[in-house]
Amino acid sequence: MTVSRSDRKYDIEDRLLAFTEQLLGMVEALPPTRIGNHIAGQLTRCGTSPLANYAEAQGGESRADFLHKLRVVLKELRETRVWLLLVQRKGLVDGAASLQATIDESNELISILFASVRTAERRKDTPGPSRPP
Repeated sequence: MTVSRSDRKYDIEDRLLAFTEQLLGMVEALPPTRIGNHIAGQLTRCGTSPLANYAEAQGGESRADFLHKLRVVLKELRETRVWLLLVQRKGLVDGAASLQATIDESNELISILFASVRTAERRKDTPGPSRPP
């Protein structure tokens, strides 16, 4: 089975959706302490942002807009990863394997988005296909 170019974009979107779902489960497992609540809020904000910003990037008004939104996705994924590492280091949740899987997925998504940003940067000066009005 051949995957068309339009189908591939949903692969990242699907991964971001699954990552967000997994992350929100992790947020719910944080303890109801001042630290747990603070980290839960931070993870909720930065951890849900990549999915929404990736969807926004798909409708970018220009290559520059697309690239800017991809950079935001990457920035938010990196922030999410740091908060997850803190959760891991502090031992704030049970289920170390699930937490590690979430961290691993954040690393993979960061690598994918970093490569996407680099590719988009290389292509930003080349003319793109015209879009219908």
